[in-house]
Order: sequence, then C-alpha cells, then structure tokens
Amino acid sequence: MDFSTFSKPLYLSGLANKITPVINCFSRINPDTKRKLMMRIKLITILLFAACLHLSASSFSQSISISEKNASLESVLNKIEQQSGYDVFLQTELLNKSTKVSIDVKNTPMDKVLDKIFKNQPFTYAIVGHTIVLKEKTAVKTATVITSAAAASVVTGKVVDADTKEPLVGASVLLKGTSKATSTGLDGSFKLDVSESTNPVLVFSYIGYVSKEIEAGDKTKLGEVGLKSSATGMSEVVVNGDVAIDRKTPVAVTTVGPQFIEEHIGAQDIPQLLVGIPGVMVTAQGGGYGDSRISIRGFSSKSGNGNVAFTINGIPVNDPETGAIYWSDFSGITDVASSIQVQRGLGASKIIIPSFGGTVNITTRSTDMQQGGYISQTIGSDGYEKTAILISTGLKNGWAATFQGSRNSGDGFADGLNFLGYNYFANVSKILTPNQTLSFNIIGASQTHGQRAEESIADFQQAPQGIKWNYYDGVKNGQEYNPYNNFFSEPLVSINHDWTINDKSSLSTVVYGLFGNGGGGGIAGSVPVANLPRIGNFYTPIDFDAIQRTNAASADGSASTYIDDSHDQTNWYGLRSTYRTLLGKYIDLSVGIDLRYYVGNHYDEVHDLLGADYVQYNYSGSPALGTASGDINNPVYNAVVGSKIDYYNRDYVESGGAFAQAEYSKNNFTAFATLSGSEDADKRTDFFNYLNSDPNQTSRWVNYTTYQAKTGANYNINSQMNIFANIGYLTKPPYFGNVFENYTNQINKSAITEKLFSYELGYGFKTSDFSAKVNLYRTQYSDRAFASTYSDPATEQLYTANVSGVGELHQGAELELRYRPIKEISVGGMLSLGDWYYTSNAGPVSVQNNQGAVVGTVKQIYLKNEKVGDAAQTTAAAFADFSVLPQIKLGVVYNFYGNYTSYVPFQNYTSANLEPYKLPNYSLWSVNGVFKFKMAGFDSELIATVNNLLNTKYISDSEDYSGAGQASGVSVYYGLGRVFTTGLKVKF
Repeated sequence: MDFSTFSKPLYLSGLANKITPVINCFSRINPDTKRKLMMRIKLITILLFAACLHLSASSFSQSISISEKNASLESVLNKIEQQSGYDVFLQTELLNKSTKVSIDVKNTPMDKVLDKIFKNQPFTYAIVGHTIVLKEKTAVKTATVITSAAAASVVTGKVVDADTKEPLVGASVLLKGTSKATSTGLDGSFKLDVSESTNPVLVFSYIGYVSKEIEAGDKTKLGEVGLKSSATGMSEVVVNGDVAIDRKTPVAVTTVGPQFIEEHIGAQDIPQLLVGIPGVMVTAQGGGYGDSRISIRGFSSKSGNGNVAFTINGIPVNDPETGAIYWSDFSGITDVASSIQVQRGLGASKIIIPSFGGTVNITTRSTDMQQGGYISQTIGSDGYEKTAILISTGLKNGWAATFQGSRNSGDGFADGLNFLGYNYFANVSKILTPNQTLSFNIIGASQTHGQRAEESIADFQQAPQGIKWNYYDGVKNGQEYNPYNNFFSEPLVSINHDWTINDKSSLSTVVYGLFGNGGGGGIAGSVPVANLPRIGNFYTPIDFDAIQRTNAASADGSASTYIDDSHDQTNWYGLRSTYRTLLGKYIDLSVGIDLRYYVGNHYDEVHDLLGADYVQYNYSGSPALGTASGDINNPVYNAVVGSKIDYYNRDYVESGGAFAQAEYSKNNFTAFATLSGSEDADKRTDFFNYLNSDPNQTSRWVNYTTYQAKTGANYNINSQMNIFANIGYLTKPPYFGNVFENYTNQINKSAITEKLFSYELGYGFKTSDFSAKVNLYRTQYSDRAFASTYSDPATEQLYTANVSGVGELHQGAELELRYRPIKEISVGGMLSLGDWYYTSNAGPVSVQNNQGAVVGTVKQIYLKNEKVGDAAQTTAAAFADFSVLPQIKLGVVYNFYGNYTSYVPFQNYTSANLEPYKLPNYSLWSVNGVFKFKMAGFDSELIATVNNLLNTKYISDSEDYSGAGQASGVSVYYGLGRVFTTGLKVKF
C-alpha cells in the first residue's frame, strides 16, 4: 500500500533471517575464489535438472510389506503412507471409481507395489518429492467414421482464440492416429498433408486451451478453428474485461499468454514480463519483493502520479488515493493468469481509470472445463523458493471449481530484503441456466518483504557490499534485523453474473471488494539514523543491541529510538454492470454503470520500544499553524507498544459513473465511439489534528466531474495488412494528496481536473512467418498539478506551493517485428523512440499557509523544453526462441535502454537552464529454457531462467532533486545482478 501521504519517508524491509556478524562482500573475494564460486553456481544450475528427476527416481528405493485381500484402495494407500512416510494426493471423488485391491508383498520396492495396486485401477500415478500423486486415466475417444469417396490430401486453416479471435501462434495440429503434425504460423495459419488417412481427423491443442478434434473428411479448407481457453471453458465471460482484439480494436496492444508467462516469470515481478513491449519501461527499484515500477510512454505508476491503469478482469485496482500500483498485493497472479494485455495510449477501457499512459489488464483463469491441476517447485539464487499447487474439478453437474495456492520466500538480492509471501486464488462457478452463469472469485497475497532507500553513487561504490548495500540493515539480539518491513494483505473478492438474454443481447455484472490491512515499519525517535551506533564503520549494520542498552539505561524509562509501523486499513467496494445489444446487423451497443467507494484508515503506532518502557509523544501540532504531530485530544501521552502516535486520519474516495460505447463492424472495417462520465468526491477526517468537538475534524466533500470521449477505426486492407487510428480527450480528478494541504483538512483551491488529448496511427502486416507493427502517437497532458509542502524552521509553520497548469507532450514511434524462418526458430524485436518534454514554464506559483491564505509567490518554474524524466525514452529489444527438439526449447532476450533522464520534481526547476543527471545507457541479456517430458505418465516440464546473464552493473533509477545534473548529487538504485531460477512442474 501507499505511505507517500505521510510526512516522513518510509523505506521498508523484510523479516530477518540468519545473522551475518561481519558483512563479507563479494568484492573482497580474490579472483581465483570468484571463478571457482561461479563455476560451482553454474554446475549447481546444471545439476538441478538431475536433482528434480531424482525426486521421482529416489522414491522407488522405498521397501513396502503389505498383505490385503479385497481391501479398499483407500486403506491400502493409508498403509503405504504409514510405511513410506510419503503423502498421497488425489481428488476424493476418484476413490468412488476404484476397485478392491488384493496384494501380498514383502520388502518390495514401492514402485513395484504401486504398479500392482494400480494395474486394474482407473488411475495412474507419479511421485513428486515426497508425494504420490494420483490421476484418472485418460479415456480414448473413438472418432466417427466418415465415408468419403475422396478424402482431402492437404488441409489448411487458421487457429484462433474462440473469444478474442487472436491467432494462436505455435498451436499443434495433429493427424489423429499418426505422428504427422505441424504448428501454426504467426498469423495462426497451418497446412497439413493428410493423404495417408482415408478418414482424417485433426487434433488441435495449445497450452492453456481445451483441445479440439475436427473431422476433415473431404474438406481442404477448415477456415477459422476456435479453441476455448481452458480457464473459461463453460462459456463464462470474464466480466467487463475491455480486452482489445488485434486487427479489430484500433489501439496499440500487445498480449502475452500463459505459455510465455510460465516460461519467463522465474522470480520476477509481474511487470518485468513486459520489458519487450514498445514504450514500456520497468525497473525493480530497490529490489524488494513486488516493488517493481512500470512506465508506459513516459507516464509513471508511481505514488501520487499514477498514470498507468492496472485492472484484473476489468476491475480497477490502482490505489484510489495515489493512483499507484502495488504488485506485491497480487504477486501470485501470474500462476493463474490466462493473459496479460498491455494497451498503450487511450486503450479500450469504457470506464474512467488512470490510463493516461496505458493499461495493464490481467485476465485470470476462472472456470476450468477439464479436471486436473499441477504441482510445482522452484528454487533460485538468493535463497529463492516457491512451491505451488493448483486443483480444478472440471465441470460436473453445472458446477466447477479451481483452487490455487503458493508459498514464496527468499533472502532478496540485497541486504535486508528477506521476503515471505502466501498467494491464493479460488473460483467456484455454477451454470444457473443454459443462458446464465454465476461465479465467485477470490485472489490475493499475504506477504512481508524488505525495501531499502536510494543512496548516492559514491556510497554504493565505496560500500564493501557494493550494490547490495542497505543503509538501514542492522543486527538485533544476534540476528540480522531491518526494521523497514512492508507487511500487507489485500484480497480481491468478486461475484460475476453473466446473462445471455437472447441471440442479440447480454447483461454482465460484477460486484467486488478489496480489503487491505497492513503497513510498514521504520526507525523513529530523537536520534537521527545517521547518528545511530553501528557494529563497525558507516557501511556495517546498525547495532540495535547498543540502542537497547541505551534505552534501558534511560533515567525515566523513555525511548530515544524506537520502531514504529505506519498502518493502512482499506476497504474498497465496487459495482460494474454492462448491457450489450446488437442494433441491426453491424452495430454493437454497450451501456453501463460504474460505482466505487473507498475508505482508508491511516495511522502510526509503536511497534518496538527497543528496551524502553515507553515513548513520550506529547502533542506539538497546531491546526492554526498547519503542523501535525501527536494527538490534540491526548496532548500528554506516554505511548507503549500498540499505541497510535504521530497521525491518525481516515480518507474517503467515491465515484459514480456511466458509459456508452457503439462499435460498428462490417467486412474489413471496424469503428467505435466511447463516451463516459463520472462524479468523483474526496473527504477527510483527522482524529489527531482536531479536537473531537471540532466540526472541522471532518472536511466537506470535494467534488470533481470527469469524462472521456474517444473514437477510432480499423481497416483490414487485405488478409495481411491493416491500418488504424484513434483520437480521444480524457479528464481525471487530482489525486487525494493534492486536494488537501499540509496533511490537514485544509482544501487546496488550486486543485483542478487533469486533462489529456491524444491521437495515434498504426499499421500492421502479418503473414504465416512474418509480422510487423508500427505505431505513431502524440499525447498532450495538461493541467498537471503538484502540491509541495515545506516548513519554515524560524516560524515552525508549514506552507504549500501549489504548482498547477503544467503541460507535457509525449510523442514517439514504436516498431514490433517477428519472423519465423522455420517452425523451430522464432526471432523478433522492438524499437521505441520517445520524445517527452514539458511544453511551457509554470507560474507564478502561489505559496499558501495552512489557512489557505496566499503569503507569497514564486515567480516562475522553468520547465519549458525540459525532458520528462524517470523513464528511458529510447528502448529496444531482440529475442530468439529455438525449439532444439520437440521437448526442448531455448530462448534468449536482449534489452537496451537509452536517453534516460533522472526524476526531478518539476517544482524544483526554480532557475533556468537546468540539466538533470542523465543515466548511462545500459543493455541486459536474459536466457531461458524449457524441457518437457513424461514422469510416470504425467506431463512434466523443467523450466530455467537467468536474468541479467552477464551480471551487468547499471543504474536503474535516479533522483536529482537539485536538477544540477552532477553524478555526485543524485540518489540512485542499481539494478539487480544475475538472478536465476530452476523449476519442476508436474501436471495431472
């Protein structure tokens, strides 16, 4: 969650693991030892494969003695569990189909015993780790015999997603009963010789989709073959997902499917899967679990400036107060994602969301038609471990359910970045009638993880730990201890109802809620962090044991240093309903409502007194002066663990909107027009800065009216080429921190709605072996605002400088290429050239006191022609995938980042001709590999990833608050070094 609205910076960290009494760093190791260590790491990576296979092989050495006659399968398996220590995993309903077991063995290997037990059972089995996994044997279908005088010799067609009509690249097409097969090209097309079969039946399959058989007979052209996603197989619609369709929806869009996610995710955060998309910039920031940030076309996802929208099945999940995206809240979503779609620019969303730069929409699996699941185990560098399991019942008697869970843990790339997360997903669906489906979904994560602050380049270079150094890491009670830890849980719960009214009309409704609880720790007290004792020099850990001794010796028992937690407790509720109907033959009309309500409680509390009895936290704030410190209702206060201190406020955000979209589609031409409107309101209650009897303790509602209007068209010139264009005007309300000043209920009268005007042209070319996309965009961002608060030490008053009316221009060109010279090799790349800068100076800027009175002005903010920083304006990528053998696939990815300017708060441009620090260009290489095989009849795969293969040292994030452009004056994060994972996945 977000803590940026609080007056102090929070740099968070994770739970402590093992003690490192003296920080030994890699840079101190001599070169020979380094080489040996790296050779061992490489050897371990290679041996991981053998180790994973050994999970199955080693289990067979168990000896079993058992004598049973006409016993139930369940009782026999229980005895095997007792003797072997292995667990048996199966779906209970399989036992109902089992037959009686008679067996008499003594000191017999477990695999032999299991072979005898299951010889006449409708099951097969595999041993994964210390678990015996059971699965129903697949029944062999008998194809209907076709009598045909002249069967087809060559059959052609195109395989697509049945819902989105997106081509499925690399789908398998098999001539049933033979080994003859082919795979689809980049446009989904295929050609297969079936002359050796008199009654050809083609089997179509693709990962994440339900397989399909089609009797070709004497047909030579099958046309479009639509495969249904296995996650939406019971005709349930993912409600209001606003998914764009290639060669139809006139927006710049890139979609990654479940196979790409599975093969590339490794230990990465969600957005790091998207680095190969034009206009997308992703960094891991400090390297904390789930702390990555994303920018699209120069628009950021950062707190207080969140202009990248994030939706899950069409449900907006950006923080309502700041617009920020917190990936750690949904870190396990990649395990259940059926697709991740990035819509750049205006996008296809009908509702008003913070999508000035673009939208990331994740569609999760909801209902699996087929019974089954998987178990997986992944290990990696820096102590990374992940265990995951998924179970689907399949559709039975109108009911279907899918459950998934995983556990992630690790030490993190840098000191003090330990993390532990539990992720979960569940879907239960019911077909109410042939035309109605009801679905319940829950997805979330309960996690704790570490963060660290940006530091100077010089400190990272001089620290023995190098780029892994963490200024806030420490030692307490003989163990590593970093007090800056983020802990949060925020499940998303939704109920979806889909009703097909008739062949022309449908009604889709989702009711949802997000329930967040957690926060982040920090060091507080009268002693600055720079003056706290350390176990050695400046680069060694903070000595919290010494701090405890100091506090224990305090004459009055009070703490001079203590640990506090900043808490967020949030509840979001929403309803979105869409009615669709076909007007005539060619116009699809959608109308609907979008209602949202949010309340967030924010407060600070004492977490650890570090050996003291209490912390003295008397009220020293003044609503008259606009300061905020302590509780005015309890002015003399000795706080203990669990006591609220510093601040306590409740924020409200609500909105109600309506939308309408008309889409015209005939032959090769598609056009749409969307109009949306919303009334948004903010309110704030401050329990600490105002007396309980003060009517000003709760502010009035502050209202803003926002709307969006956009239109576009796509024309398919022929089966290979298409062109599109879109244009739109969007507005959105200012973020909560700009509505209220100085962390009080004082309303900022200068805050107004922000505007965006954008237009774009696109061209696409696609054949079976080559595809290309070109996009040109131009976006004008107007009335951007920022309320900067600062204090006057002489008067102890807080003031606000309201910078408003700031304009930006974001324009550029994007290119995507993909080529498949033979079916075993696929290569491609992208190039993105951006030109993002401020269009004019701002000012005069008014300076107000806490009562809203203007007490001064800043003549001018010198912004004109300055670059919009915080993202590389030139990015490029190249990739190659090699199917070495049918079972082995290798991939390599190259990424380049250039023309990258530091982040500078624009209110700091108080003099002309500033040139912020420009980050050095950098390039990164990554590789991955997949090996597919059978384990005791189960489909299994070994997946390995290595990111930053060459262990490149580079600056990924930089802040230049002076704007002077000197490397010595910036605070930076270095990017992650080499990170690798190896995982085994067994599907049943």
